[in-house]
Amino acid sequence: MLEPARAARKDRGFTYITSIAEENAYYEDGANVGYGFRLATTWAGELVVTEVFEGSPAAATSITRGAVFEAVGTSAANQTAIAPLLAAKDYDRLNAFFSPADSGKTIVIRVRHRDGLMRQVSVTSDEFEIDPVSDTIGTRIFTEGSRKIGYVALRSFITPADADLVDAFAQFKAEGVTELVVDLRYNGGGLLSTAEVFGDLLAGNLDGQVFQKLMLRDSKSAQNQTYNFAARPQSITPTKIAFIGTGSTASASEMIINSMVPYLGDNMALIGENTYGKPVGQFAFDNAGCDDRLRLVAFRNANANNQGEYYTGLASTLPRTCVAQDDVSRDLGDQNEAMIAKALDFLAGRSCTPIRTATASTRSVAPAKPQLEMLRDEVRGTTAQREMPGLF
Repeated sequence: MLEPARAARKDRGFTYITSIAEENAYYEDGANVGYGFRLATTWAGELVVTEVFEGSPAAATSITRGAVFEAVGTSAANQTAIAPLLAAKDYDRLNAFFSPADSGKTIVIRVRHRDGLMRQVSVTSDEFEIDPVSDTIGTRIFTEGSRKIGYVALRSFITPADADLVDAFAQFKAEGVTELVVDLRYNGGGLLSTAEVFGDLLAGNLDGQVFQKLMLRDSKSAQNQTYNFAARPQSITPTKIAFIGTGSTASASEMIINSMVPYLGDNMALIGENTYGKPVGQFAFDNAGCDDRLRLVAFRNANANNQGEYYTGLASTLPRTCVAQDDVSRDLGDQNEAMIAKALDFLAGRSCTPIRTATASTRSVAPAKPQLEMLRDEVRGTTAQREMPGLF
């Protein structure tokens, strides 16, 4: 029944069965069990850390963004080298090392840090809560001359993000910010309700205008819904927005970007890489007799101009794009990090090279291979891993 949608790339595993309890715990509180780092593979055949989460087991170690994992095992004496597994594309075995079934799994990793030093690091899986907007690197205000530019990095669309976003935009408004860098580079999506909050905070001059349309199949069109912007006391009126994205940017993240096209046009851009391409959403159908929840693709998204066919990513549909690489040699939130620096270039009116996509045109001539590919566990993946690519 799903094959036609899969063949058309309109359902790439978006319909699935999951745990009601696990999903609710993640969306309501950011609850997760793991080590607390994101992992990605590189062109050079390395396994690199792209992010470490505050309050997680990994945060208590020396592991930081940009560290390379060279070997892993249950002790320093029985480690398996990672490079051969990557070369053989043995991702299932690799994932098995890092995906704990529950708390209490200890692994020992040979880590090459950004300073070149090699260390053996022991880390034990445990429960921790995802902070959707990091207290340390999630918001910034950059100053360029007399201009103040707000930076916000949203990790996932979960309920705790609502208050974080409101606080961030209250600060932006107090500082007179009208230009934004919105960092969604690893954000795989989440709750529509949180996307609405985010949209409302961008709606200083858009109150009552169309934010997003949810459109079902023709036979269910009576259930179509239109969400309008509802400005809040903390809302700002953005004049320019640079959205940072990668192939891990999907679903609600793409919806936010697409929703602003009718209102900002050339005054917004996608910075980094082409996005994943998920302009559809699911309804939940619970089995009251057990813990099973069916997530079934039921609607597609469209903006005020009825644009929403970005199944191959947003890069070929947006007026402006700027290619940039994910610079793991610098911390997230650092204005000299390559993607953030390119976003600031766009906001300042400096030129950039468009993102290449598979669609041949004057601005997109050939697909570009991403610098980093997030490691994904398709077999043991949890709700948190589904929404936050590369999380372990």
